[in-house]
Formats: sequence, structure tokens, C-alpha cells
Amino acid sequence: MSTNYSSKSHTDREYESELRQVRDNLLRMAGVVEEMIVDAGRALERGDLELAKRTIEADGNVNSMEVETDELCLLILAKRQPLASDLRMITLAMKMVTDLERIGDLAVNISERVVALGGSPLAPALATKMARMAELAQKMVKIAIDAFIARDVTRARSVFARDQDVDDLYREITEQAQYAMRDDGEYVQRGVHINAIAKFLERIGDHATNLAELVIFLVEGKDVRHKAGRFDIA
Repeated sequence: MSTNYSSKSHTDREYESELRQVRDNLLRMAGVVEEMIVDAGRALERGDLELAKRTIEADGNVNSMEVETDELCLLILAKRQPLASDLRMITLAMKMVTDLERIGDLAVNISERVVALGGSPLAPALATKMARMAELAQKMVKIAIDAFIARDVTRARSVFARDQDVDDLYREITEQAQYAMRDDGEYVQRGVHINAIAKFLERIGDHATNLAELVIFLVEGKDVRHKAGRFDIA
């Protein structure tokens, strides 16, 4: 922490405790969101309606954590005079919880489509691709959060290549669904749900990429959004 006195006052200790709580809230929220991605993917792969419904119900917890963290960050900004490094962390934490909340929403969207599909399992080849997308998306979130904890820019940058893999799978799945919809009129409604699920997974990858970009900004002060240079390690 930035506050580093040999003998800290009560106010200093309280401030450090608040900063730790912001960090802990982020980690707790990320853990719940990661689990939601995994559960939504499993529900889709297995046609598990009960798991899909549990994922939908978990969204309220994520929303509460977002509000709690935002309020804590605003309280710190109002009560304290954070040094530059702490100020950057607090403001970025507010952006990170927004991305995490949206990822939770997307996991819910996937689960709602599983329910709409009536628990009907996917064809094996499609199920494999969807499961791979969900696995990649969950790992991207985990890597971005691990990079945040370790202040590890190299780890954060590794998220970007995985985002390209997610995008490639998205294109493969949507093309496959479109061909099936064209050839079989009875497949149209099912194909619409599959296209939507693939899009939701692709959007989770985008939000995980946002998290990684925020980590880079936190550590280096560089805004790498929408820039090809974000892939540069040096």
C-alpha cells in the first residue's frame, strides 16, 4: 500500500483496510463470475436445466457485490486523499466491477437460452466447440484477475491471443448454425438460440480483454484499448 509510516495512525490503518476490502471484493466477485461461466457452459453442454436456473439465480449476488464495491470506492474517494497509485487502482476497480457484472449478465443470458432450448443437448461437434469457447472465456477472466493481483503485464497481455481464439470459434459456430438453418427450416429457432449463445460467449471474451487492458493501465499507465500494440510484450 502507498501509506507506509513506521507508526500508523488509526486513520491510516482504516484506509489500508478499505483498500484491501476493494481488492478482496474484486476477487470475490471474479470468483463468482468465473463459476457462473463454467456452470452456464456445463448447463449448455449437458442440457442441464437445473444448473442453468442456479446460474440465473446467482446473478443477484453479483449485482450486490458490484453495488457494494462501487459504494466503497466512492466512500474512499470522498473521505481520503488517495495518492496517485491508489487513486488509479480505485477508479479502475470501479471499471472492473462493471465488466465483471456484465460478464455475470452474459452467463445468465446463456443459461436463459439453455432453458429456452428445453434442455435438448447439442450435437457432439457443436457441443465440443461451445465447451471450448466457455472454457477459454472463463480462463481469460481468471488470467486477467490473476494478472491484477500480481500486477503482471505479461500475463495480462496473454489474454489477447485467447480472445482471438474465442472470436475464431464464434465464427465457426455461427457459420455452422447458419448452414443448418438454411438447410432445415425446423432448425431455425434452435439456430437462433445457438447463435445468441455463441455471441454471449464472444462478448464475455471481450469483457475479459477489457479487464486485461485495465491491468496494463494500472501497472504501466498505458491505454492499450483498440491498439495493435497491446500485443507487444516490451
